[in-house]
Amino acid sequence: MNTEAKWYHQPDEGTVQCTLCPHNCILREGKPGICRVRINKKGKLITEVYGYVSAIHFDPIEKKPLFHYYPGSTILSLGTYGCNLRCFFCQNCSISQTSAEPELSRSYYTPEQIVQIALKQPGNIGIAFTYNEPVVWFEYMYDIARLAKQAGLKTVVVTNGYINKEPLIALLEFIDAFSVDLKAFSEDFYRKVTSSKLEPVKETLKQIRQANKHLEVVNLVIPELNDDEVSFRAMTKWIATELGKETVFHISRYFPNYNFTAEATPAATIRRLARMAKKELTYVYSGNISEESNDTYCHECNALLISRHAYVISKDGLDEEGKCKECGNYFHKKT
Repeated sequence: MNTEAKWYHQPDEGTVQCTLCPHNCILREGKPGICRVRINKKGKLITEVYGYVSAIHFDPIEKKPLFHYYPGSTILSLGTYGCNLRCFFCQNCSISQTSAEPELSRSYYTPEQIVQIALKQPGNIGIAFTYNEPVVWFEYMYDIARLAKQAGLKTVVVTNGYINKEPLIALLEFIDAFSVDLKAFSEDFYRKVTSSKLEPVKETLKQIRQANKHLEVVNLVIPELNDDEVSFRAMTKWIATELGKETVFHISRYFPNYNFTAEATPAATIRRLARMAKKELTYVYSGNISEESNDTYCHECNALLISRHAYVISKDGLDEEGKCKECGNYFHKKT
């Protein structure tokens, strides 16, 4: 449904400037932004994806990935269309690198309907905004999240972190947890590979941490693009210094997709970088490697807290309050 967007102004007659993300696109009549789904129509910024859902499923929360936020739980996950980055290796390109064309497979749900679906599923903890970039469907996400919080549901955003400060402040009021994709630690990479900038993503990460929201960081490792050890070491040191040593860090293995055909990242590369990351960070996990268990150990006594095999989760090391059974160290307020 075409809905007037938030976060824009009119610099002159017939032109609008979107202020939702750091692109700050200036749009003439009929033109969309880089996201493809926010468009100037008769001098108003319109979001063309409000209510149009490309995918909706109940997922394990570990799939986001979130390993330290209600581990082993289920969460309703949904996405729409579009993205404000242009990564040529995109793993969800069929919905992120496209506009909201009527012929695409999609269903319409009001925010109230989404919340009701979430509430009716036994054991579901809340709603995750994911699959494509939630920032570009800010209005829909915001309205759902506001209603979800009123209903006592948890809210999760899986994002590239490319959002301006003011919209993020508004969103933080209604979001409990974030999984943020830090794609590399190089402005050159962000400019050439994603058509964006690194610095705004770093600011988003710091803003989320300062708001005391649950935060986990993901880095997709791609051969010869962002797998150099010098840059990777700088990234992990920055995370430890600016976000905290106990920030959960996921190193994920790339597979060929969209417009990039380089061979998959060797599993040995992921393991090597994981060993490096563990010198700076307490919790490091390796993603997209089937043989990896990604267990969680207590950082105080090293007891096994959570075992993971794919999405089969065992929390035998935690008590009912989310504390280590061996030493009583706090892990999560409730599992």
